Amino acid sequence: MDGYERRKQKKMEQIYGVSFELFSKHGFQKVSVNEIAHKAKVSPATIYNYFGTKERLYADTLMNWMDKQLALYENILDSGLSFPVKTKEIMLLEAKNLNMLADEFPKVPSSELSGLMQMMENYSEQKVVRFFGKFVALGKQEGYIHKGQTEEMTMRYFTMFKNELGRHWEASNQERITRSIEQLMELFFYGLVGQVQQGDQGESPNESAF
Repeated sequence: MDGYERRKQKKMEQIYGVSFELFSKHGFQKVSVNEIAHKAKVSPATIYNYFGTKERLYADTLMNWMDKQLALYENILDSGLSFPVKTKEIMLLEAKNLNMLADEFPKVPSSELSGLMQMMENYSEQKVVRFFGKFVALGKQEGYIHKGQTEEMTMRYFTMFKNELGRHWEASNQERITRSIEQLMELFFYGLVGQVQQGDQGESPNESAF
């Protein structure tokens, strides 16, 4: 990457950061390109040269944010934490992000919403599914996911738990949800019976390792 490309990339990151902050706080309709340019310390012409339209800037900002979230998930999955703890951390982040996206989409003009949803679907097919394949493979390798279970069914199962967390993720009860995540993880991995000690007949589940 030459000097010009580095400067351009730095400007784009400034624009992405400011755009995400303002769009998240005020919504798509109430934020102008001029306002973003002023706070990002670039000219409005620069933004239009890079993105073309405000709608495209919004969509690209969202994709950039999603890339950063996926990088966080990758870092968690590659860390030295146990697989259950990795799952808990990823699920908590997913719940927060799902709640944020649910708040943001209603602020997007209906004329742009279908195109944005298509971009989200393409993103999921290209990047999220690949990450989840890595997640499932690691879970099988460490003995937390049955080797005969398919990626598709495991992803549905994960999504079911994540969506339930996201549905209740509000400022007033985040602390309570965070405290109860250990029980959710126990259900996620062992169901209602719980983790049974070797040699037991199912009467006494192990204490949670989460």
